[in-house]
Amino acid sequence: MSVWTPLESNPEVLTKYIHTFGVTKDWVITDVMGLEPDMLEWIPKPVKSIILLFPCSEIYEKHRAEEQKRLAETEPTYPKDLFYMRQFSQNACGTVALIHSVANNEDILLGEGILKDFLDLTKDMAPEERGKALEADKAVRESHQALAQEGQTISDPNEEVYHHFVAFVNKASTLYELDGRKMFPIEHGATSNETFLQDAARVCKEFIARDPEELRFTVLALSAAVK
Repeated sequence: MSVWTPLESNPEVLTKYIHTFGVTKDWVITDVMGLEPDMLEWIPKPVKSIILLFPCSEIYEKHRAEEQKRLAETEPTYPKDLFYMRQFSQNACGTVALIHSVANNEDILLGEGILKDFLDLTKDMAPEERGKALEADKAVRESHQALAQEGQTISDPNEEVYHHFVAFVNKASTLYELDGRKMFPIEHGATSNETFLQDAARVCKEFIARDPEELRFTVLALSAAVK
């Protein structure tokens, strides 16, 4: 397993990252300052993805294990065009979440470059194969490493990271949680373009409520840039 330097939940750095990937400047990463309806109104629309950074506590890991066991027994099915990949590179969760966010939104125009090349290469692969392809992709890894150095704190790739990024997207009118550490995408019920932000906020609240002693949660949105 390769070890990458962890990304910060810094909207400016992550916005620069997706633009480096080839995403047009019509789209940015922005902070979600609160999950209540009045706070969500401040986020520029449309919102195409919600990204949650949360602590991998014992409570969360227990929930994850139970969830994966349950899903393995039911053999869930998903839309063929849902882009999902496993994460095999340590500390690559920020990049995986951004790729999940962009790859599952056709409205986000993607120019020639690193991410388009990766998506073209992996479009017909299984999630595990995509994860291995990311681990071997020198261009993506070098881009990640360069942006990881631009945060406000000094990151050590060998330091144990306690937090993890996941993405929430609307695909085929269903809210999906995409987490490269899990064997499957997680369905969180029906959604729509109009209700996606509120629906994703509801699931983020469930993460927080599951671990009430923890305060270290950060929510970000992939949204339209303010003109």
